Amino acid sequence: MGILDKLNAEQYEAVTTVEGPLLVLAGAGSGKTKVIACRIAHLILDHQIPAENILAVTFTNKAAEEMRSRVEQLVVGSGGRFLSPPLISTFHSLCVRILRRYIELLPYPKYTRDFSIYDTDDQARLIRACMNDLNIDQKLLSVKSVQTAISSAKSKGLNWRELEIENSLRREVISQIYKLYQERLERSNALDFDDLLLRTVSLFEQVSKVRDYYNDKFLYILIDEYQDTNPPQFMLTRLLTEKQQNLCVVGDPDQSIYGFRSADIGNILDFERHYPKAKTIKLVQNYRSTKNILDVANQVIKHNRRRREKELRTENDYGERVRYYQASDGEDEANFVAREIAKHVRSAPGVRCAVLYRTNAQSRLFEEALSRLGLRYQIVGGFSFYARAEIKDALAYLRLAVNPKDNVSLERIINTPPRGIGAATIEKIVSCAHAELISYWEAIELLIERNRQSQRAAALARFRELIERLAAATAKMSLADSLKFILSETGYIEMLRLEHTEEAEGRILNLEELVSAAAEADEQGESLASFLDRTALTSDTDRYDPETKVTLMTVHSAKGLEFPVVFLVGLEQGLFPNGRAMSSFAELEEERRLCYVGITRAERYLYLTHAAVRRLYGDVRQSEPSQFLAEMPLDLLEDFSYGDSWLKQRLRKAHRAAIRAQICSSAEEPVKSELGQVSEGEPDQIRKRFSPGTYVRHPKYGYGMVLRREGEGESAKLLVSFSGYGQKKLVEKLADLEKA
Repeated sequence: MGILDKLNAEQYEAVTTVEGPLLVLAGAGSGKTKVIACRIAHLILDHQIPAENILAVTFTNKAAEEMRSRVEQLVVGSGGRFLSPPLISTFHSLCVRILRRYIELLPYPKYTRDFSIYDTDDQARLIRACMNDLNIDQKLLSVKSVQTAISSAKSKGLNWRELEIENSLRREVISQIYKLYQERLERSNALDFDDLLLRTVSLFEQVSKVRDYYNDKFLYILIDEYQDTNPPQFMLTRLLTEKQQNLCVVGDPDQSIYGFRSADIGNILDFERHYPKAKTIKLVQNYRSTKNILDVANQVIKHNRRRREKELRTENDYGERVRYYQASDGEDEANFVAREIAKHVRSAPGVRCAVLYRTNAQSRLFEEALSRLGLRYQIVGGFSFYARAEIKDALAYLRLAVNPKDNVSLERIINTPPRGIGAATIEKIVSCAHAELISYWEAIELLIERNRQSQRAAALARFRELIERLAAATAKMSLADSLKFILSETGYIEMLRLEHTEEAEGRILNLEELVSAAAEADEQGESLASFLDRTALTSDTDRYDPETKVTLMTVHSAKGLEFPVVFLVGLEQGLFPNGRAMSSFAELEEERRLCYVGITRAERYLYLTHAAVRRLYGDVRQSEPSQFLAEMPLDLLEDFSYGDSWLKQRLRKAHRAAIRAQICSSAEEPVKSELGQVSEGEPDQIRKRFSPGTYVRHPKYGYGMVLRREGEGESAKLLVSFSGYGQKKLVEKLADLEKA
């Protein structure tokens, strides 16, 4: 059977349309990975396109690995082969590959090919040092907020002069930190994650021969999750397709959930404007979920205005109704979820369940509830293996052996294990480096020259000799042997053994696991630079284990995954959607897309939960059910709650509305009942009322959304959230509102 035989009509068209720009709007569970893999195999097998002329870009290492595996199976399974496989990579890995070859051609700033890549922890260390040197109080301005502001600016392609922050004083302070941070990155011959994209774009813009080389090399380009691209990724795509436009982008505007990382939904919505000859194909056949789950998802996402119209359909059965639970508090919610998971595990031991929440902070109660029932679970979004202190220490020695100018790595291990280089000496190194505008490594050499007879100089000389010895050894040893040599020669393992603690034993085991990872890299022929790049670019979501029976994760982390049983928890105003969404249409629509993503992760069973009260910052507060619940077809929800729940109240209102509609059946205008269905004959004054979820326009406050309605008739009041003005309570009769 050929690779095209199992495709539906829309998938077949997407795979076989190979020339020119193509936009594939792929709904959740519509088989987009299958389409991309088949398209690559089709190009190689049926069009005889050399594999090295094909580039596919994804957003995670896990997705790239899965794609490579699928393509290889398709090509080899069809009797084909390729001398070298197509390049299937993340954006960041692609940029590292390009920069390792050509970064030295950039006229400014000057970098060498052995540059280091700073992860989020390294960035935070450098930002903290910059703030200390600028005498900025970290109690008034946190390192994390500065890090977020700098990353946000870079992901929009903005330098330190162009920061977009409303508060002028805050903008001035962060601009100073950004400027110093960037200078010190360059002095360390280091790039952060955002720089990988920006420097590659600069390279293509400034060095035409490099741009031409990659335009001639990659004749067919495929980009997955195109709705998540930010401005530098968009620019990189444009620069790669200057000569030819055999570009296929696959994505779904309804699943664009990374606005906080500067993802621009306009990149996919405006694709035909950017590429006027583009063809558009919609994949709407869902192979994952039941009809009831899809109906709930479709009804929610319809409330967004900034989207491409499409409605998922499926040939799967209707399945059970979506299960709803109103908990008394957060602990009750967690206990309910744990009990239901236990039931599923008992009835189907191999079943996989996922608990999806809006923020990582929500995980604690669910961890405790699952532990009480003896249920094992995995948390995605916790502490990454490569972020552990001992792992970062070992890798810092490796990085320093490759790039001695790496200030963050040097400062991290200069006295770890202790070697007589105290805080005063380190302060001297830092002061000298900043005064002379040189790296710490160069400053050490300068201090040794100036103070040859001192104890400080002797300690620094021993450290410098150690690093030079490690550099010489790693240049000729395997990766695994290099790490063993480092851990032994530096005394790091001995330092841990002398602690005689269980924690130290655990850290030794982690280092042994790192050596095992290096040995695997050796077997695959990976270079030291590639190994360091991979460890720097590995995210925690890459560690998701599909064999785990119970997974706890944020909805963001769940994107691209699917589970037979899903619990979408914490559906409360201010939590999901979050507080910022109450005063921003763009934020609210992204929160709704996030809810849509959560719903469409479910295959057979979907649970929706919220708490009547929740403890926040130590205080117990009343919670209001999420407006997304009100946007769902309530007749598809089955109430698992005790007592008089929100759903029971809504259904009673819907029943009264239906009776009222029957009484007024002689009227000509249709009315929407509480279930969101159209009824004939509602009186005009009832039909025109503003119900929760309605978008409105006010002559003074502009656009807003009705959050709550209180009372009826002359005394009806509305709580409306206006962009830029916050929440306002208005008398409906006097408010002069119009439906937007």
